[in-house]
Amino acid sequence: MTDFPYLFYINNFGGGVCVRKCPSLVNVTRDNLTDVRTLITYAGIWQTEGHELPESFIQVGDYMGSPDALECSDRLCYPNGTDLEASWRSAGVNEGFGFAFYAADSYPLLWRCILTTEATSRVRELVRDNSTLTAAEAGHNFWNDLYADIWTARWHVLGFGFAVSLLVSFGYIFILRIPLLLSFAVWSSIFITIGLFVGSGIYAFQTALEWDSQDPPTRGSTSINALRICSFILIGLGVFLFLLACCLRRQIQLAIGCVRQAGRAIHRMPGIVFVPVLQGAGLCAFMIPFTFYAVYLASLGKISTTDFPLNFDGLEIAIRTWDFDEFVERCGWYLLFCLFWTGNFIVAVGDMVIAMSVAKWYFTREKKRINSCTVIGSIRDTFFYHLGTCAFGSLILAIVQIIRAILSRVQKKIKEMGKNGFADALLCCCQCCLWCFEKCIKFLNKNAYIQTAIFGTPFCKSAREAFFLILRNAGRIGAITYVSGAVLIIGKLFISAATTSLSFMVMNEMIGDEVFSLAGPTIIVFIISYFVSDMFLDIFDMGITTILQCFVADEEMFEDTGACFAEGRLRKYIDEYDS
Repeated sequence: MTDFPYLFYINNFGGGVCVRKCPSLVNVTRDNLTDVRTLITYAGIWQTEGHELPESFIQVGDYMGSPDALECSDRLCYPNGTDLEASWRSAGVNEGFGFAFYAADSYPLLWRCILTTEATSRVRELVRDNSTLTAAEAGHNFWNDLYADIWTARWHVLGFGFAVSLLVSFGYIFILRIPLLLSFAVWSSIFITIGLFVGSGIYAFQTALEWDSQDPPTRGSTSINALRICSFILIGLGVFLFLLACCLRRQIQLAIGCVRQAGRAIHRMPGIVFVPVLQGAGLCAFMIPFTFYAVYLASLGKISTTDFPLNFDGLEIAIRTWDFDEFVERCGWYLLFCLFWTGNFIVAVGDMVIAMSVAKWYFTREKKRINSCTVIGSIRDTFFYHLGTCAFGSLILAIVQIIRAILSRVQKKIKEMGKNGFADALLCCCQCCLWCFEKCIKFLNKNAYIQTAIFGTPFCKSAREAFFLILRNAGRIGAITYVSGAVLIIGKLFISAATTSLSFMVMNEMIGDEVFSLAGPTIIVFIISYFVSDMFLDIFDMGITTILQCFVADEEMFEDTGACFAEGRLRKYIDEYDS
């Protein structure tokens, strides 16, 4: 089948046939979208009277040697002559759960032929104007529509999700680096974020009203209701953030002081903002061989056949699935563990570099001597002296994560076996405990890396010293860290909300009529932009935590001698919070 590399799906079970290339019907059929008189089946192409495509237009692999290859006939696929609705409900098509489907315009994606949004809509329009979807079909159509919408809006999703959010993140960090603009930037971002949530909600609600009032309607009721629900959620989030800002205004102002100190450090070392870029490049470099091995491992499965009855003359449709033996499954778990370990290791190295750079800035009396070369020196020191610390901390975290993944697999198996409430509840409790334990390990690792950056001690000693240092100053460190973290979360929401709002307005103007719903692409943009902003603002998060630990260590070591490195402004912020 190497001459037929693409899979064209012909039913909602995931069954399909291999074709030489994905059919593109633009400038080929009258509507450029579909030929419902030509059907693609397990036995090849079948056509009835009135077809537009030549039989050789879609070349299908030879399945005639298989006893499971069913072939269309007038009785099976077009029982009432040219009646399309009868064809849709026939044994062959079976409302998308048969052994045949109509030829429609498609595009290749990961060696699969995915029907375009317009072609899918056209098929629905032609074959079933008022039919009711079953739950299974509705679920499958939902994912098909989502994939089609994301593919249609792919350049907007990638452009806004990565490029625009990257530019906004760089601009936001640049503003935070400037002490005079920091307070204005934080409070402005808080109120702009609130305004974006409320404004986007109002815009979405008005758009839903416009769609609902159109005659004839151009949007389905599902899209209108989804947009209306999203508008209520956005307005509710905006009101919640406003009330939260009013209640925490004093804490936010004090947290701005801590962010200002981190901003001063980053201002002296502008090159530190490129550490997340290096982390992203490292992760991409790892994902290339990982994907290669994962694909080859997936090809080691054995094909099995599952039969589904068609409720017509005893006919059954055969669907091939992949089964994996114990060795392949163990290899899959090993690959997953490698993914966890390597991902955590890359994050740990970035944290170590940032912590070491900020620690060097803090314990240098002449701040003017600090510049981007300090970051380069921290990268060198991390690679020469502290990779083992990063590897050990990330290993512990990866072990916890793989245990959680195994428990999730066990939960799935138990649910497939039938109802077992006690076992399911027990596993849920275990998952909850492991989730909490994972969060504790992440917190301890982060502070252990800071201790290593300050004192150069190995992981275990650093983790112990960090634990007791935080324990001795739990109130001060905990309160300031979490309030400062809340301020940074506002920054992440600001970047994500600004990017997502702009993307929604642009996509609504440019491709609004080409998709089923803009909700899917917009949510994907928000998720991508949030992760991009999280990657960059974690520099400030790590910087604040490092400065706080440096301050406490500085206070414990040098306060009696009067040779503390803490500057007056930093001491003022922390003492003011203590009061």
